[in-house]
Amino acid sequence: MAFNPADLLRVRSAAAKFNSNHPKLLPFFNAARGKAMTPGSVIEIAITDPNGEKIETNLRVQESDIELINLLMEIGAKQ
Repeated sequence: MAFNPADLLRVRSAAAKFNSNHPKLLPFFNAARGKAMTPGSVIEIAITDPNGEKIETNLRVQESDIELINLLMEIGAKQ
């Protein structure tokens, strides 16, 4: 599979905008990964739409998840 460098630029731009729109998210994950995010921990996610309807899920953290989060945090810190 070929890698398109233009896609990387688009991802970086979108990540920068996301970080600008949600400035508390990266510090939250940074704090969590140092203390609470270990293999076996559970991450719970809930989304409430404008009508008040809510969907929820959770996932049990695996070592590979932590590696991905650390990678994303490194990339986000470069923005």
